[in-house]
Amino acid sequence: MFEIFIKTHFSSAHYLRNYPGNCEHLHGHNWDVKVVVAAKKLNKIDVAIDFRDLKKALKRVLSELDHTNLNDHPWFRERNPSSERLAEYIYGRIKEELMPFGDVDLARVTVCETSGTGVTYWEE
Repeated sequence: MFEIFIKTHFSSAHYLRNYPGNCEHLHGHNWDVKVVVAAKKLNKIDVAIDFRDLKKALKRVLSELDHTNLNDHPWFRERNPSSERLAEYIYGRIKEELMPFGDVDLARVTVCETSGTGVTYWEE
């Protein structure tokens, strides 16, 4: 089994509705994102997925979020744009983007709002 990952980042603002503290106010983060895919086999040139393809897929997903107020995004209108929900959203979207690459499975997505705090989301 192989695990392939990429890391990148984006910037956005958000606020957490009904949060009992400062995070209820609009504030920004430079989010770090790590996407991990798994593969049981390699292709004819001995790679599971081209890093460029994985990076392009993630870039398409993050372009919807970069330099925005996450609360304005349709998916977050009824959900708080917490790190947990953000990881869940990116997971769902990157899973769609990876459908053409049938030999890899999305394993997990990690989102960090600071260098010391983050969330990992995966499906069972």
